[in-house]
Amino acid sequence: MLRFLTVAAAAFALGASGAHAQSYPNKAIHIIVPFTPGSATDITARAVAQQMSVKLGQPVVVDNKPGAGGTIGAAQVAKAAPDGYTLLVHSSGHTVNPSIFANLGYDTQKDLVGISMLAELPNVLVVPPSRNWKTTPDLVAAAKATPGKLSYGSSGAGSGTHMNAEKFRLRAGIDAVHVPYKGPPEALNDVMGGRIDFMFAPVLTALSLIRDKRLTVIGVGSAKRSSVLPDVPTTEEAGYPGSAYRFWVGMLAPAGTPPALVDRLNAEVKAALATPEIKERMGALGADASWMPAADFDKLIAQELVENAALAKEAGLKPQ
Repeated sequence: MLRFLTVAAAAFALGASGAHAQSYPNKAIHIIVPFTPGSATDITARAVAQQMSVKLGQPVVVDNKPGAGGTIGAAQVAKAAPDGYTLLVHSSGHTVNPSIFANLGYDTQKDLVGISMLAELPNVLVVPPSRNWKTTPDLVAAAKATPGKLSYGSSGAGSGTHMNAEKFRLRAGIDAVHVPYKGPPEALNDVMGGRIDFMFAPVLTALSLIRDKRLTVIGVGSAKRSSVLPDVPTTEEAGYPGSAYRFWVGMLAPAGTPPALVDRLNAEVKAALATPEIKERMGALGADASWMPAADFDKLIAQELVENAALAKEAGLKPQ
């Protein structure tokens, strides 16, 4: 009898989950972006939200909650009801934060569940035009000539822009001062003004400034060159093996979100990323739309948590 009741309860829960997924959504969906407007994460989230809103017939609203490397916004979503109406669009910095912050206020793996990766995009190494550095070795030579004097910006401690710079710094053997910001636009303003010396910025955010010659691009931080800057070599091609960093943007939901609803959201993301509008917009900005099954995204997060813990330790980054 007990076994029958258990099976019946499980079947009821599964049925309720499926019914909820079928009736979803019946009100506005909010996507929390834990970085400032204009960041690569924000631009990607808004592009996907627009397409999802058209398909779902409900508003999909992007709310920016920047600060503390993305942990403030992530904590808000981790504590939200697991009903599909509060989602998170974060960057690869999500898998670094447990190694950077002593008290996140949430557990990266236990309190959030992956829906899908949204995009992969390279960071580009940019410097002030006033420095007259034309290549990555020029920057490295300047840093080695004045150890600890140069500074580099990021969109926050533990962000993908920060860890790309750390990985490069270690492989190039240079010492420089990290200056965190709330998002790439704020950091790039100081690079343009010469107040900081370099930054690994998402190409999606920096491209127009590069084309306007307000920034000088000297390298690409990913394993392959950028499709929109094909003549700019990667930092590995410039002579610094092991410096490539994988920068991604992805969507997550609070843990406890019904599996059927996770599957529904994953399918909606896949459909949004397949639209000509998204492909054209992402391609023009040097990003690659990149869907994956929810289970695969969770596996990637688990793998990167281990890899980034090792990187943070090597860089000497202590929990804040």
